[in-house]
Order: sequence, then structure tokens, then C-alpha cells
Amino acid sequence: MVVRVVRLGSARVEGEGTRIGTVRRPPRGVPRDEFASGNWYDVWYPELSPAAETVKMAQQARTPEDWRAFMKKYRAEMSAPDRSRTLDLLAALSHHADFSVGCYCEDESQCHRSVLRELLAQHGAKLA
Repeated sequence: MVVRVVRLGSARVEGEGTRIGTVRRPPRGVPRDEFASGNWYDVWYPELSPAAETVKMAQQARTPEDWRAFMKKYRAEMSAPDRSRTLDLLAALSHHADFSVGCYCEDESQCHRSVLRELLAQHGAKLA
């Protein structure tokens, strides 16, 4: 049993389990009843997404310093008690069920999901 960190909209891998969308907004132009069949996500959970202004920081990051500032802000958001408990829950579930979390970004290294992967590991998640 593991948690995978994926790009939403990509082909699913065998055993991936429930796909959780950790994004601010649903995919544009996709009917709600096609979110799962189109490999976007099964469950939308925007609480694991950065705040709108923090997303803008990531999108506008041009230097390593800009990216570090984004990561610091997102980590601070994820340290809030409710979000930290969600990370604890997902980490515990990763030892008993297969599921995935993801975002739309093409490059994980320039996406909040790279930080989310680290946070899940810090909370004891079993990662693929």
C-alpha cells in the first residue's frame, strides 16, 4: 500500500487507487461527470492546494530564490493544524490503502506536489 504523487490528467497506473486532486480549481472545460474517467481525479480536495496568492508566487517564480520563497509560504500554510492533521491522516492511510495525490503541472519539480511529496514523507507516508 502506497501513496503516489501524480500529474492529473495523466494515464493511471495499475493499483493507483483513488486519485485526489490537490488543486485550487477543477479542470477547465471538462464536465464534472468526466473528471474520473478523464484521469483528472476521483475526489477534489483543494485544502491541500496552495492559497490562490501562493499559487501565483509559484507561477511567477523565475529564480531559485523565488521558488524557495514559494516553498516556504506553502509549507507554512500546510503547517496549520487542520492541514497538518490531513497530512497525518493521508500518511496513516498510505500504510493500508493505495491512493494518489496530484496537480496539473507538467514539471513536478516546479509544482506544489514536489513539496507535498516531501511533507507526506515527513508525516510518515509510504510513498511509491
